[in-house]
Amino acid sequence: MRDEPADWRSAFIERFADHWAAGGASRIEGRIAGYLLLDESRGVSAAELASELRVSRGAVSMYTRQLVGRGFVKRVRVPDVRTHFFVMDTDVWAGFLAAEQEYLRRQRRLAEETLPFVREGGRSWERVRNMRDYMGWLIDTRLPSEWERVKRERDAPAP
Repeated sequence: MRDEPADWRSAFIERFADHWAAGGASRIEGRIAGYLLLDESRGVSAAELASELRVSRGAVSMYTRQLVGRGFVKRVRVPDVRTHFFVMDTDVWAGFLAAEQEYLRRQRRLAEETLPFVREGGRSWERVRNMRDYMGWLIDTRLPSEWERVKRERDAPAP
């Protein structure tokens, strides 16, 4: 990415980071995600991310770990190279949905385990019941398989 005109890339990365931060995450994390979203290489080192984005290696380490944990980024190795590289899958959003589904299952399980201990009919009981049912509803919408269907339709040869 270094030898290409930077104006549109920089603008995209900064706007992506603004949207990311508006969702409650770190702006630096959003800049890393935006950078990797546009990257065409087989992987970017932490040193390159720090240099290109003008952030500390510590920040890169912390935020790439979070991005990996949420399914947005993969940490890869190259044979005979000691450095790790970070890549974003071509369908990063499917990875995000998979991680999100696991989060929803854990939250639903927590609500199911908690509900018997909360006074039935009380306000907290309503909140925990809604938590359980909301998480279940999102799981039942089958977003990952629906996303796969949308991609198949989009990518199908024209008749």
